[in-house]
Amino acid sequence: MKKNIALTILALFINSLCYGQDTYTYSQPKELGDGWKTENLKSQNVDTTLIYKAFSQLKNKGNEIHSVLLIKNERLIIEEYFKEHSVDQPHDLRSTTKSIRSVLLGIAIDKGFIEDINDPISKYLKSPIPKKNLDKRKNNITIKNLLTMSSGLDCNDWNKKSKGQEDKVYKKKDWLQYTLDLPMVNEPGAVSNYCSMGVVLIAEIISQASGMTIDKFAEKYLFSPMGIDNVNWGHTSDKEIIPSGKRLYMTSRDMAKIGQLLLNKGKWNGEIIVSENWIEESTTPKTKITGIDYGYLWWNIPFKVNDKIVVSKTATGNGGQYIMILPKLDMVVVFTGGAYNSQDDKLPFAMLNDIFLPTFNTKK
Repeated sequence: MKKNIALTILALFINSLCYGQDTYTYSQPKELGDGWKTENLKSQNVDTTLIYKAFSQLKNKGNEIHSVLLIKNERLIIEEYFKEHSVDQPHDLRSTTKSIRSVLLGIAIDKGFIEDINDPISKYLKSPIPKKNLDKRKNNITIKNLLTMSSGLDCNDWNKKSKGQEDKVYKKKDWLQYTLDLPMVNEPGAVSNYCSMGVVLIAEIISQASGMTIDKFAEKYLFSPMGIDNVNWGHTSDKEIIPSGKRLYMTSRDMAKIGQLLLNKGKWNGEIIVSENWIEESTTPKTKITGIDYGYLWWNIPFKVNDKIVVSKTATGNGGQYIMILPKLDMVVVFTGGAYNSQDDKLPFAMLNDIFLPTFNTKK
């Protein structure tokens, strides 16, 4: 999510529709034995005009959306892919990985590997330890501070002058050591700045506490129980990256499973994957980053529909990777895209606001 994102600057997508010769033809998503039940859009008894116009637009006009999925009442009812992307193709999630790491931390707490998010990170992160810019305040940085991006370290991805800005860190040999050696610029917990390296520290804490690399931990406790097996971890950097620094690559259907997991308060197919308490805590606003409510690596983004506010619990990633969870509507919407470092990656917000919410929020 970019620093200058605000719902007030979103383009009104539906008002700029242009139509080519090809029109959109809806097809009910196929059941593939992956845990998803599907249902026909017609069964929703809603006016589908906006949806058909929107997908005609996506089909005929240049854009960088790669997939759109919509789940309503635990049924997959919309599934569309663009630009040769497909149902079985994992996508680079970018910072959407952060929100999934939040789920993994909740599992680590449930399993007893981590006792309390108010513990100092030094309790679990035994190596490395700070060697430069030694400051007593570093001893007070807690896991919660990392979750709310308020460590106090000079780490701000949206400030190019910040020493901990992610692109600068990617050029360093040892990301963990470099991050821990950053100078302190605030008291822990005082100010929230978007800091990717803090979330890498969270992954490393889970790894060291559990004795498992983050990918193995995720496979055992999250992905395998949910039938997620087409997943890998990687990075755009050409350097050798430690497991805790890698990002997830997942299919759109599996991203939707994560969304449904949160919507079901930690359960998948009746099995408890992560505690309901953690889901509630992690998605409840704890701070603000550039004016937007932020929980434990989950955004709370408000939309106005029929003069009422509908909040989306949202995971976001550069380029247009989104998991949008709308508890009031029992709905999950997933987008993937390729609009990297561009405001065009905000088009999914306009689609949700101007198309999906008016269509499915039929209560006046």
